[in-house]
Amino acid sequence: MQKVTMADVAREAGVSKSTVSQFLNKRYEYMGEKTKRKIEEAIEALGYQPNFIARSLKQKRTSMVGIIVANITHYFSTEVTRAIEDFCHQHDLHAIVCNADDDPEKEKKYIEMLQAKQVDGLIIFPTGKNNELYKSMVKQGYPVVFVDRSVEELEVFSVITDNAQSTYRAIQHFINGGHKHIAFAVQPLTVSTRMERLEGYKKALRDAGLEINPDFITEASIPEMKGKLKKLFSLDVKPTALFAANDRVFMAVTEFLKEKGIQPGKDIELVVFDNIPFLHLLETPISFITQPAAEMGTKAAELLFQQINQEEKEPEVFVFPSRLT
Repeated sequence: MQKVTMADVAREAGVSKSTVSQFLNKRYEYMGEKTKRKIEEAIEALGYQPNFIARSLKQKRTSMVGIIVANITHYFSTEVTRAIEDFCHQHDLHAIVCNADDDPEKEKKYIEMLQAKQVDGLIIFPTGKNNELYKSMVKQGYPVVFVDRSVEELEVFSVITDNAQSTYRAIQHFINGGHKHIAFAVQPLTVSTRMERLEGYKKALRDAGLEINPDFITEASIPEMKGKLKKLFSLDVKPTALFAANDRVFMAVTEFLKEKGIQPGKDIELVVFDNIPFLHLLETPISFITQPAAEMGTKAAELLFQQINQEEKEPEVFVFPSRLT
């Protein structure tokens, strides 16, 4: 079957080829509704499919962006990614989502692959271990935005939450409730979010004149978390409150407590830093620090879109406050 061209659409609609081009590029400023309708009908009747490759070469853009998520299993990451994808859809951009699994090598391969595919820009939840590659992108003026995590000594558009301050307020909540033995459970301290939350925990204890007990800081991978929690709850002085640094840690903590017959809200008080989809279904009194994921995702997409459109702005870090509920 012979390929339908833009010229065929123009003949069918009774308009010029340039008018069809303006229609396809959504430049409707001087186009009447009757003309638009005629072109729409011609496209439908002929089954015309625009040549996106040719358009990309002409515009020097692919209308594709990459999203590299550190770990897609975090519900917060899913919420942010959804907001980015919604923004892209509204602005005729196609989003390619890649999951790095918190693996720097995997992240590096995805960055290189997406750049090879000439995506117009990248939104990255950085592992923080590919600094030279990050610096190279920034130096080249390549459109990039970091989300959730920050990287030291790098001037790049970033969208994060107030990790240390929110954690500080949560630990204050424990202290105001009379707790003195407060534990902190976290995955390996390899990224900024986890380190900042730990700093907020320590600062709150110091400001309250409470001892920072290293035995109460449980740092472990998810598969090892239950073993470390067993050690924590075998201490002579057991924690009466526990801060879970994200949703995956919370799942491991909840599973452990259930196995040991320890009841949250009765035997121990919990605060979890992360967005949990089933929060409203929980009957157990657990407090959560929720991040404005949708707003953060939309902001990240806006910042990338502005860079793609070459809007001159100095890199800036946007901090969105989280909320204890």
